[in-house]
Amino acid sequence: MKTSDDEFRELRHQMVTDQIERRGIKDQRLLEALREVPRHEFVPPDQQRSAYIDAPLPIGDSQTISQPYIVALMTSLLELSGEETVLEVGTGSGYQAAILARLAGKVYTLERVERLAEQAQARLERLGYENVEVVRRDGTAGLPEHAPYEAILVTAAAPRLPPPLENQLADDGRLVLPVGGRLGQVLELWRREGDRMVSERVTPVAFVPLIGKHAWPEDGGSAFNWS
Repeated sequence: MKTSDDEFRELRHQMVTDQIERRGIKDQRLLEALREVPRHEFVPPDQQRSAYIDAPLPIGDSQTISQPYIVALMTSLLELSGEETVLEVGTGSGYQAAILARLAGKVYTLERVERLAEQAQARLERLGYENVEVVRRDGTAGLPEHAPYEAILVTAAAPRLPPPLENQLADDGRLVLPVGGRLGQVLELWRREGDRMVSERVTPVAFVPLIGKHAWPEDGGSAFNWS
């Protein structure tokens, strides 16, 4: 039986109440974005009835859409006010980019998998997110042509902060990413203070690996290139 828009809306509001607010997320703009963005539109059709559960879901190509609370937590750490230019690394289905689009002035989101990039762009356009641009490329190199960014969010795990992303962060900017091994990481928040970068560890997480020149190799090895 097909789920109606009203039923999806009820599930979405319940998700925000039970999974987000009860875990301490208080930013009202963020909570409203989570209530409004139709998460079920960003998962495969056979996953739509599970779109609002407290778990990540597969979206194909060995990628996932993150658990709703983790999306909310990472977004909240950016402390967006509404005018920022944001860089996202790892578009996936486009859900995180849609949330960011509701909270910032402009979002550039990078995806290395062609199919995911094309589908995300079409989905975001269909749903009316006009301030998001999907770019297909190695996200570990960032997008220097539009730098610096007031906020950078990385939705896959790196062995350390990729230097190009550090270099593209604006003064007083905030950068959020999972750092660690392929099987487990810690979510880190980085802030630029002039020429200095300061960081804090937030919480243990488990993300798919960030593949690219400045993170993990595609072949599954452990070597990486910091040049």
